[in-house]
Amino acid sequence: MEKGGHLIIVVGAGPAGMQVANVLSKDGHTVILLNRDAKFGGLAEYGIFPSKHRLRNGLRKSYWDILHRGNVYYFGNLTVGNGKHISIQDLQQIGASALVIATGAQGTKSVGVQGENALGVYHAKDVVYHYNQLPGFSQRPFETGQRVAVIGIGDVMVDIAHWLIRYRKVKEVTAIVRRGPAERKYNPKECHAICSNIDREYLEKEFARIHSRLQAAGQDPDQILKDMVGEFTKCDAPVSDTRMRFRFLSSPGRVLVDQSNRVRALEIEENKLERSGEDYASVGLKLFYEFPCDTVIFAVGDQVDQNLGLPTRNGNFATNPHPTQNEPDDSLFQVYDEVSGKVLEGFFTVGWARKASVGLVGIAKRDGDRCSEVVRRYLATKSMLDTSTLQDKVKKLHFLLETRQPEVVNKTDLEILYQLECEEAKLRGLEEFKLATNEEMITAIQERRRSMTTAKV
Repeated sequence: MEKGGHLIIVVGAGPAGMQVANVLSKDGHTVILLNRDAKFGGLAEYGIFPSKHRLRNGLRKSYWDILHRGNVYYFGNLTVGNGKHISIQDLQQIGASALVIATGAQGTKSVGVQGENALGVYHAKDVVYHYNQLPGFSQRPFETGQRVAVIGIGDVMVDIAHWLIRYRKVKEVTAIVRRGPAERKYNPKECHAICSNIDREYLEKEFARIHSRLQAAGQDPDQILKDMVGEFTKCDAPVSDTRMRFRFLSSPGRVLVDQSNRVRALEIEENKLERSGEDYASVGLKLFYEFPCDTVIFAVGDQVDQNLGLPTRNGNFATNPHPTQNEPDDSLFQVYDEVSGKVLEGFFTVGWARKASVGLVGIAKRDGDRCSEVVRRYLATKSMLDTSTLQDKVKKLHFLLETRQPEVVNKTDLEILYQLECEEAKLRGLEEFKLATNEEMITAIQERRRSMTTAKV
């Protein structure tokens, strides 16, 4: 019998899942990508700021190169999990050599503060998905007031501030930061879109306010301020009068609301810094004050979908806690059932599904490479499938998917959708155009297919 390789099912077509598909399809294996969204890309499509066309187009091109391979299959607009279009048990019955979970972190962690359900309180990821037009989020209103508090000081905070300053043009954006300015996590290069709006006078007053606490922790406030301001270079010309501010050594407590349950302020606790290994930790001082604001956006991290049908731990899919001596990486990607105390044979997890909210596209791609090596070692212990068996399994899964979800999107549909959106962008004089909902995408694909069929007749 002719050897055809292995069948790999990858659930999720974001940066991590696409990289696994890239590596293992290059090895000659058959890879099936199952994706919740109609489009592939995940964070690469819906997490990169809308104005970064060159970066997003470069990633799209690399993903199209993968999808155009004859041994790679794609099925989008398809949900996987308990009560969804198809379950993990259904996929197990197909008999793939390995099943890689690359679904990302689709859930949001509870903020855990009083008032988190008030009007005007949002999770950062939901806001990012909104302005990047992810179906399901694109048409939500996400109404913001004029004084917005964003909890965090990483790249996500900068992106949200960018949107609020240059698109929403609100009056004031304040980053609320638990630790100090030396612990800022954003990439300085990302600040060009917001640094012309940073309130320098307010920043100097903020450093004066926390000066003694930074010194007490062994830090040099004057040098930190100099370094921070030194990063505000090549700033884009301002398009609004928004004031961008920072509030350090401040932990959000309760969200305070008015009689309509709308945000009116944050209760904030003052912090100090204490050494914690090589880093610093914030320690509450039991001193509280009210910070006036009308919108709060929490960048507190995400968690995986608890209803996928696999064991979870601390917001991630559970992985093997027992590293092997020879290949310690293997355990980091193996799905683990803590009830039975055993690794789930043939199941692997990668990207944000493995470690939620850690890194963006570049980190996810590297995680995909590491996971691929782990899967390779596992496949080396298994017998390869002949070509006929491989084809039968692909046909079986294809039939099952179309039975469960008649509007599943395949590679041909994706090409039609891409062409449609490019045509619409050109008509509107835009760099890029996206249909806002899955329903619009499916309708547009179906209409184009019908017109193509009519033209042939």
